[in-house]
Amino acid sequence: MPKRNILRATLLLLITIGITETLGSINRENLDTPNSEKGFLSQVRRLTFEGRRSGEGYFAPDGTRLVFQSERHTDNPFYQIYILNLTTGETERISPGYGKTTCAFFRPGTDDILFSSTHHDPRWKEQQAEEFVLRESGLERRYAWDYSPQMEIYVAKSNREPQRITWADGYDAEASYSPDGDWIAFASTRGAYDRELSKQEIKQLEIDPSYFSEIYIMRADGSEQQRLTNTLGYDGGPFFFLDGSRIVWRRFDVDGLIADLWTMQTNGSNKKQITDFSSMSWAPYPHPSGAYVLFSSNKLGFTNFEIFIVDSLGKKEPVRVTSTDGFDGLPVISPDGQTISWTSNRDGGHGQIYLARWNHEYALDALASSPSRLVSTENNH
Repeated sequence: MPKRNILRATLLLLITIGITETLGSINRENLDTPNSEKGFLSQVRRLTFEGRRSGEGYFAPDGTRLVFQSERHTDNPFYQIYILNLTTGETERISPGYGKTTCAFFRPGTDDILFSSTHHDPRWKEQQAEEFVLRESGLERRYAWDYSPQMEIYVAKSNREPQRITWADGYDAEASYSPDGDWIAFASTRGAYDRELSKQEIKQLEIDPSYFSEIYIMRADGSEQQRLTNTLGYDGGPFFFLDGSRIVWRRFDVDGLIADLWTMQTNGSNKKQITDFSSMSWAPYPHPSGAYVLFSSNKLGFTNFEIFIVDSLGKKEPVRVTSTDGFDGLPVISPDGQTISWTSNRDGGHGQIYLARWNHEYALDALASSPSRLVSTENNH
């Protein structure tokens, strides 16, 4: 199995089956600082308990609800999309209940929620049945996201069937709305399906389809689709800063072994690398203040994923946030900047969603004390 697939499979395996053993330490200099998890986080509590696993919890614009993916539908072994009312505790499924889903996000100013799904794939019943048979056999599948070319973006509206807004061949997912709700940034592998590939590219697509993923932007109704990146290797997971002027995303190198965070204007210009962490750094999410970005990285060990922060201009070295045993990743901050949601297996077992109070001032002080670094752009990277 190619190195990039092994590493990405390991990343996703950590989320789903709860491996906590650290295989090795990678350059702990400037990471074992006086900053502590308790300085950043307080009132830590587990939010989800139902189902085999849950993750990627994103807040509604008013902070009263959380949309997330969870494997809890008895007839489906794959993720479905749910909304949790943080006041009442009531949970509602908004995806159809069949096929695979991922990456949900609230649209500001409306009750619309986007997510990606394969429920239109005519093979959904067969795929679900195959997964159940495998699990019943007692065998453990090597977990890896499949980047299905049937994955498309849908919008769920109140009391209506989800509306499909992407139709291109290739994986369309990892989408989020702009702060005004007018635009959607997303990742897509469509560039591998709209042209004739070379023999080498065909082989690459079979080995690792994520290699062809690029960042796109479109109107909220799916119109005016534009490609923003054009670089070899996986670009994905885009999110808008709260002022709407920039996008932050993750970029893997061509070997798929190292990932760092980048920012750019919403028209694709002024691309800047804000981490150079010599590790797998992913799942960036900007704080509402715009001062810094939260993300996950295995800087401290091949299987030891922790949450870090980095200033939004990348002028400082990242600062470690979490220090509890287990996987900690996919951090998201509430609209008021005071609550953090993230995925963790710190209680053992599979990944679930946790909440905590976030100390913004402590984060700013920690970054101010961090060493400076040289900022890279796409032209000199």
